[in-house]
Amino acid sequence: MKTLYLLRHAKSSWDDPELKDFERPLADRGRRDVPEMASRFQQRGSQLDCIICSPAVRAKTTAKLMAEELGFDADEVASNPELYFAGAGMFLKAARLVDDHFESAMLVGHNPAITEFANLMTGAEIDNIPTCGLVQMSLPIESWSEIEERGARLEEFDYPKKEV
Repeated sequence: MKTLYLLRHAKSSWDDPELKDFERPLADRGRRDVPEMASRFQQRGSQLDCIICSPAVRAKTTAKLMAEELGFDADEVASNPELYFAGAGMFLKAARLVDDHFESAMLVGHNPAITEFANLMTGAEIDNIPTCGLVQMSLPIESWSEIEERGARLEEFDYPKKEV
């Protein structure tokens, strides 16, 4: 059994209209939301073995902040360029490439792909994973390469503004 987490990047800043999309940093709210979501993650007793993120500044910053909050070395966060402006198929490809010695992994990326991928995998009908939203799914597989569409069970869907 494997566990896959999907984390949408935290709220980004639009303060500098000259910045390219790839370079947008996190907004203050985004920097506040990550520790809150990490705390909820830990309160559920969730375990995490690796984090793979889009290389966009807002996604990479979200991933590194989450890693630090969970006691990971932020330098251990891997980046996959295919997760930037990716479709659900690229998320599936990235998940299939996770090393099998990891029992759990987190992919950090962008909408609409992250919502589409969550729905593709679980059959859920999530309208939108908000910024810093976190999805947990369980996969009845031994190897990450065995991941199939509709092959996961939705375990948790949490986001900063959700009442807990």
